[in-house]
Amino acid sequence: MKKIMILGASILQLPAIRKAKEMGLQVITVDMDENAIGFKEEGIICEVISTIDSEKILEAAKKHNIDGIMTLASDMPMRSVAIVAKEMGLVGITEQTALNATNKAEMRQCLKESGVPIPQFFRVSSKEEYEEAIDYFKTSKLKCIVKPADNSGSRGVDLLSDLSDEELISRAYEYSKSYSRGGDIVVEEYMEGPEVSVETLSVDGECHIIQITDKLTTGAPYFVEMGHSEPSAQPEDIKVRISEVASAAVKAIGIENGPSHTEIKVTKDGPKIVELGARLGGDNITTHLVPLSTGVDMVECCIKIALGEKPDLERKCELGSAIRYFKTEKGIITNIIGIEDAKKLYGVMQVSIVHGIGEKVSEIKNSIDRIGFVIAQGENAVNAVEICEDALRKIKFEVE
Repeated sequence: MKKIMILGASILQLPAIRKAKEMGLQVITVDMDENAIGFKEEGIICEVISTIDSEKILEAAKKHNIDGIMTLASDMPMRSVAIVAKEMGLVGITEQTALNATNKAEMRQCLKESGVPIPQFFRVSSKEEYEEAIDYFKTSKLKCIVKPADNSGSRGVDLLSDLSDEELISRAYEYSKSYSRGGDIVVEEYMEGPEVSVETLSVDGECHIIQITDKLTTGAPYFVEMGHSEPSAQPEDIKVRISEVASAAVKAIGIENGPSHTEIKVTKDGPKIVELGARLGGDNITTHLVPLSTGVDMVECCIKIALGEKPDLERKCELGSAIRYFKTEKGIITNIIGIEDAKKLYGVMQVSIVHGIGEKVSEIKNSIDRIGFVIAQGENAVNAVEICEDALRKIKFEVE
């Protein structure tokens, strides 16, 4: 029996844990939280270790003599994946690729050197450098976004639309820096236009575009993702260019085997990279939406790639899929009604409530503030979104 190590045992990694079990593999899961939901799965081996403690993870990997290692929908374990893969001769990315894909400043520089379209940016390590970057955007009369160099899930992201407001500028610096693990932040040009994500799988250096997904966000100032739908409604010629830019970015970052999740803005000057992750996309995109719209099981594909096996990339259907997140008033949830009615709607595949009765609803500033979601499959993307919206209307949150 082959052994796969999965870094992370949260709700995000649960699909990979379950899929690996379904494939008849011995699963070793790693998470610092001994109460992680993934640890509750039967028949798995649990290692209570931080997913960024590469030294201890390597010890555990050698102890179990694993055949492959991966993570899902999480950036920070990527360096650990790279180190274990190198030390044990397994399929995986290099440490440099892990750095390129998890540090936005390194990513921007790497893409710039390879000629991949990106926004104007500055890597900032001090308040003085921050002020110099802001001065550039003031002179250029461009809006800019401030974000931590090494975080994800819209944490610490802020839009500066009024560069005459010194208090706002100062507050954005402190807010973004508070979410930066290493202390660096990125100040970059705010790109106007619709945003998409591109899900790819690379095998032996060849990048395969699996799906292009349209994105819905809260907008300024936090840009938290509130929905996704696929296939993208962008015109075919634009989708071709999106695919070309995504493939070039994957090559520049250095991904030869494994997944990538690339976020792209379609600007008036063409598609430009927002950021790229050397892992499967989160928000149920690759675990649910892609299989529902294409029939391609990206989780299974990633497990096979990690084990050195050939993945099945063939499309089996051409349908639509979508996810929409709930929006409600701030306060304490006292009751939730309509869930069962929503689940009965044709095309609704899943209804999940993340924050339930008795929990506090806050302003949505990052992905963990969202209270739940609906996933649907339809004849096309528009139909799938309509089904999601119908389900959302049936569910009522009573808040006080």
